[in-house]
Amino acid sequence: MSTKKQTDEELKETVKAKYNQISGQSKDYNTSSCCGSGEASDEVYNIMNDDYSSVEGYNKDADLGLGCGLPTEFAHISEGDTVIDLGSGAGNDCFVARHETGPTGKVLGIDFAESMITKARKNAEKLSFNNVEFRYGDIEDMPVSDNLADVIVSNCVLNLVPNKQKVFSEILRVLKPGGHFSISDIVLVGDLPEALREDAEMYAGCVAGAIQKEDYLGYIKEQGFENITLQKEKTIVIPDDILDKYLSEQEIEDFKNGSTGIYSITVFAQKPGAEDNSFKELEMVGGEQSGPACTPGSGCC
Repeated sequence: MSTKKQTDEELKETVKAKYNQISGQSKDYNTSSCCGSGEASDEVYNIMNDDYSSVEGYNKDADLGLGCGLPTEFAHISEGDTVIDLGSGAGNDCFVARHETGPTGKVLGIDFAESMITKARKNAEKLSFNNVEFRYGDIEDMPVSDNLADVIVSNCVLNLVPNKQKVFSEILRVLKPGGHFSISDIVLVGDLPEALREDAEMYAGCVAGAIQKEDYLGYIKEQGFENITLQKEKTIVIPDDILDKYLSEQEIEDFKNGSTGIYSITVFAQKPGAEDNSFKELEMVGGEQSGPACTPGSGCC
């Protein structure tokens, strides 16, 4: 199905329907496909997903294998924080965040797929977490008050949203002054082949909806965020047996040997208004961010 003539609202409905379906699929299927969309690969077991199994707070029942990073690992969540997860799925990142906030914090997951909200709530009930809430809503228009969150996380979701500038505007609105986000997402360098770019399965699969890395980071800067830091970056390789469904043998060869790159990035940024500068010297070490600089009065030394 082509995405070419679909409006933004039609794209949202396409993604919503697909993710209501994905909520019932196995993690193994989801990880060996493009975020659970389309057919699974026989060549590659794990295309995008990072392994959560050793992360404290991880809950196997809540892991559908739909992420492309570990944003909570880099999110600098503190005890007592209010955390919002955009596109919370079955609740995995919320439960990891809850481990960091402890019982005095608050974690809110937002998702627009009803079946995901139902699954996440059941998982929270099984864990007896009374400070984790799942709320149905559109992250382009969050059902959340201004200046609520200390931290926002999201894992491979913004690429599914047609109006990414609006989402970053909403993130700015919802964060407290000095609050920050850590978001994992799929971005591009170069242009996708038309057959991939216009396919609905590839859109729901987190590929066709991805935008240029430079534009993505530019939208964050345009909103006025500070301390923008690329915390992690990894290359995403789509296996031949999936590309074969969209491209000819020659087109696959040209695509693989061309200049186009598909990447998972995890990016940090802070809303202006912080009372200290504890995040002003974030550094990349070996492709991953090492944490906030310890500065006098920051509380991390």
